[in-house]
Amino acid sequence: MALPLRAAFRSASRFVARNPFTMMKMARHALGLRMAIPLDALRWFVENTPPGKNAPQDVTINADPPAITMGASLDLMDTPVRATASLRVDELRIHPDELRLQLHLSNVSLKLLADSATPVAGLIKSGALDLSKPGNLANFMPKKPAVLIEAHDDVIVLDLMKNPKIAANFRLRKVLQRLTPVVNIAVLRTEGDFLIIGLRATPLGFPRALNPAVA
Repeated sequence: MALPLRAAFRSASRFVARNPFTMMKMARHALGLRMAIPLDALRWFVENTPPGKNAPQDVTINADPPAITMGASLDLMDTPVRATASLRVDELRIHPDELRLQLHLSNVSLKLLADSATPVAGLIKSGALDLSKPGNLANFMPKKPAVLIEAHDDVIVLDLMKNPKIAANFRLRKVLQRLTPVVNIAVLRTEGDFLIIGLRATPLGFPRALNPAVA
């Protein structure tokens, strides 16, 4: 089920009318090759996206510059919990064959939403989980996702191209072949109540963009 486009346009129009100074800030960032996305837009997207069967519930999104703090209620190995964490993007590599993100996780917390006798509930109750080093915990996952390529202490490294569906997306790879030689994402952070996407322009990359076969 797709997002209701008419509702999206109506909400965007109301947001612009209510927040004229926000639009000025977005324009100022644009002059510096930065996209400023109001976190309200992300919240609207989450609230209006039809939830999947096992999708997180009650998702919250807040700024903790330069990080973004997210919370959600979810089922963790048959254990209902409320999870929160602050996430900072330390490194980005975006190319046709690689979508790599190095993430720094902090302020990680897990709270039980109901009494449970599962092993996970026991670990949470006992305080045995060292949530200050979530990367180390990720290494003990029984079935680690293919996109997880490195995890240690409070650092997690993902390569989304390791997901077979993403890797097989011909249109996405074609877009990346055309765009990344010329413009790429250099920074991803929060500022105020905005998600800032800093762009890096490389005009000398136009020949490669026009002819991706040329190395």
